[in-house]
Amino acid sequence: MEDTMKRIQSTCNFCAIDCNLDFCVENGRIVRTIPTKGYPVNDGFSCIKGLSLSKQQTTVKPDALPKIRQADGTMKEVSWEEGFQHVADKLKELQAKYGTESVAGISTGQLTLEEFAIFGHVMRNYLQTNVDGNTRLCMATAAVGHKQTYGYDAPGYTLKDLELSDTIIFIGANPVVAHPIVWGRVRQNKVPGHKIIVIDPRKSETAMNADYWYGLKPRSDLKLMYTIANMLIEKDWIDHKFIEEHTNKFDEFAAFVKDFTLEKGVEATGLSAEQITELVNLIHNGKAVSFWWTMGVNQGYEAVRTAQSIINLALMTGNIGKPGTGGNSITGQCNAMASRLFSNTTCLFGGGDFTDENERARIAELTGIDVDHVAKKPTIPYNMIVEGINAGKIKGLWILCTNPRHSWTNNETFAEATKKLDLFVVQDIYDNIESAENATVYLPVVPGIKKEGTYINLERRLSALRQVLPRGENEISDYECILGVAKALGMGKAIEKWETPRMCFDMLREISKGKPCDFSGVKWDELTGSHGRQWPYPEGREAEFADEERRLYADGKFFTPNQRANFMFEEPLPNPYVPNEEFPIVFNTGRGTVGQWHTQSRTKEVKFVEDVSLSKAYLYMNTKQAEENGIREMDQIRVYSVNGQNADFFVKITDNVPYNQLFAPIHYIECNKLTPSNYDKYSKEPNYKGGICRFEKI
Repeated sequence: MEDTMKRIQSTCNFCAIDCNLDFCVENGRIVRTIPTKGYPVNDGFSCIKGLSLSKQQTTVKPDALPKIRQADGTMKEVSWEEGFQHVADKLKELQAKYGTESVAGISTGQLTLEEFAIFGHVMRNYLQTNVDGNTRLCMATAAVGHKQTYGYDAPGYTLKDLELSDTIIFIGANPVVAHPIVWGRVRQNKVPGHKIIVIDPRKSETAMNADYWYGLKPRSDLKLMYTIANMLIEKDWIDHKFIEEHTNKFDEFAAFVKDFTLEKGVEATGLSAEQITELVNLIHNGKAVSFWWTMGVNQGYEAVRTAQSIINLALMTGNIGKPGTGGNSITGQCNAMASRLFSNTTCLFGGGDFTDENERARIAELTGIDVDHVAKKPTIPYNMIVEGINAGKIKGLWILCTNPRHSWTNNETFAEATKKLDLFVVQDIYDNIESAENATVYLPVVPGIKKEGTYINLERRLSALRQVLPRGENEISDYECILGVAKALGMGKAIEKWETPRMCFDMLREISKGKPCDFSGVKWDELTGSHGRQWPYPEGREAEFADEERRLYADGKFFTPNQRANFMFEEPLPNPYVPNEEFPIVFNTGRGTVGQWHTQSRTKEVKFVEDVSLSKAYLYMNTKQAEENGIREMDQIRVYSVNGQNADFFVKITDNVPYNQLFAPIHYIECNKLTPSNYDKYSKEPNYKGGICRFEKI
């Protein structure tokens, strides 16, 4: 047994922590999965999702071939060559008939760095069309917030900061369920007297384990942060030296927040004056204060300004760039960071500007494409792609490893769109996801345990995904699938430098040179079996960046033209969905259990998840509300949304959800049937948490 056993280190490709795991493989089968000891992220720990990755060796159909829908509606299996050529021919045919932007793509935060890049190269460069990703659903707000404030999408923290902070504040974040390894780092915090604070309308699992919980009204975060800022300024509890030397527009910000008095804060948030004052005191008394937000902030109608209002508090108190500090976004998907910088969607590869002719020329030379074919503008966002299909402007869509029929906001609009497409390519490891129902082409690809590439986690750490299991005869990766279509398109020299993920990685290393994300010093082979590397890690300066856990902004220098961070602020917008007589209840959404992941395409087959999760859609209702409506535990209700849709849910009764609020886990298709088509004006991220509804007992 010892002679045939292999131990292969690779990266978990569920969430943005990017834990490393050691897979014990014998005779082409994973027989044991062990979290990698000593890895800076998870150091011997993992949640159930990572430990269950081996299940994909039995749940993914081996040796699968592409399928093309026939005139009679059936799906016919064809060779890979025929599948590639069919997709390529249809893309070219539609562009010739309806225009360049009549086809589009939607990718996912779960692809590798190299797969993002090659898809962005084929679609955005060569075909000159639009591609967005489902990172638009979770991290677009943080990306835009960082870029406007810091000058670049560069979260500055390392996970070690959770262990070094004496005042840890979570805003719209529930790491106990959504990011267990983050919560594990909090539990490792040994700072004497450290405090955990949660700001969330719901008494979440994290709030239950916190020292302080502030249950504010939904969508009142921005006004709370401005109120806190005003009170800190009034009390002169700010870091004048840091503000003067390292920030822009503080005087304007201070004048702006003067109107956000404690009295108005109480009215807006539903918190008491004593609670808000207590929170201000906690921030002031902390020596190393860290602010952490995630989807509760990102998925809102004024989300960018809300995220920036959190960063503003870190800036004005000097809690940035130092151990245990920061205004920090917790990322959702495993490779959202790579998607944000290297998918060629909202910026050129590496964060470049589409209008920078010198950068366009440099990228053209490095990637092998004519400069006229380098993308000239940002993509249209996700919502405009779906709306464009429904308006008849977009005729072809290629989605990769994402399930928008389930996950897109107001998801019946996506169901409607799929029926209008002349070409609908679904590329996935499962052919039974909801989005595949109306596919005209299905491209089966292997899961992460059978492919190689690179991931970048929430703290900017590059990790190696390495092939754990051998492949069957017909099995190919997402990268090889995109490459096959590229060759069928006749890209010629424009695709020659992209033959393998390793070649692509080396190309992206060169592209990153001189940029804030410079990882030119990271070598493919050295990354294998390593502790990963945080960017920046420039070639020739490896010794200077040798520390395994590094934060940015320690020198007070940011990526804006004058190297100062910008205070960003704006008058709060009116809530588009205020509870009213017809729809008196807020419809809130979020993660259900640790084992569930997004649309459950991957985790639904893990027995542990099935054992602890309901198979049917459910939601949480306040005890008093249930009593008033004669509803008992696990009764069924019909929920009517302001978006015109309705869906049925079983009810779990709790005091942890406030009266006139419902909380529905996102893992059931019924949830996003009810969320509204409403978006932040800067990030275009959906306002998932902002719907209103009414219900009746069935």
